[in-house]
Amino acid sequence: MTDEPDRPARYREPRQARSAATLARVLRAAEEIASSVGLEEMTMTGVAERAGVSVGTIYRRFEDKEQLITALTERMLERREEYVAEQLSKAEPSLSGVMDTYAHALLQSFADSSNLFPELLRARVGAGVERGARTITEIHRLLFAAAAPYAHQIRRSDPGKALDTVARAVLGACFHNSVRPDAPTGRAAKRQYADELGDMAMAYLLTPDRRRPADG
Repeated sequence: MTDEPDRPARYREPRQARSAATLARVLRAAEEIASSVGLEEMTMTGVAERAGVSVGTIYRRFEDKEQLITALTERMLERREEYVAEQLSKAEPSLSGVMDTYAHALLQSFADSSNLFPELLRARVGAGVERGARTITEIHRLLFAAAAPYAHQIRRSDPGKALDTVARAVLGACFHNSVRPDAPTGRAAKRQYADELGDMAMAYLLTPDRRRPADG
């Protein structure tokens, strides 16, 4: 006996390229359906029809709808990690370039199926939150690695803590933007919002502490 919460059984990973392509098609179909009608209305039969496969094909990979939702959550979180990593690798070589890229990448990643992402985490309350926390840790690691060459430019007394603060602030702002009813729409509005988040982060990083730690 343990006090750990029950974990959903892992779905069967594909071992061949053809199986991987089929799985990708199934998950894409599941995401499209869930984005349009919600997770509650999504059915295994509907996903099979949209993906162009038999229901039996899906059940050979997933025991039930719960496992399919688990896979969908994994897919969306992994996609966010990969996108942020790719964008940061192309950031302008400066502290402001890294922070601007971080803000734009996060905002864009949440804009991708934004109405579905919060619902997925709510549906997977225990495991979803845990998996989401791993993604946050990875995204923070990516930011720290990209900003490391320019850490000397940060004027806060603890540069590492300051980077952690702006990482959380920008991430929180992007997540909130994905669920707010009056979120900026259109490419220009989203770009302006991301620019403002990047400016906010830089203003904080380049401003010395107002209160210095007490000596001793």
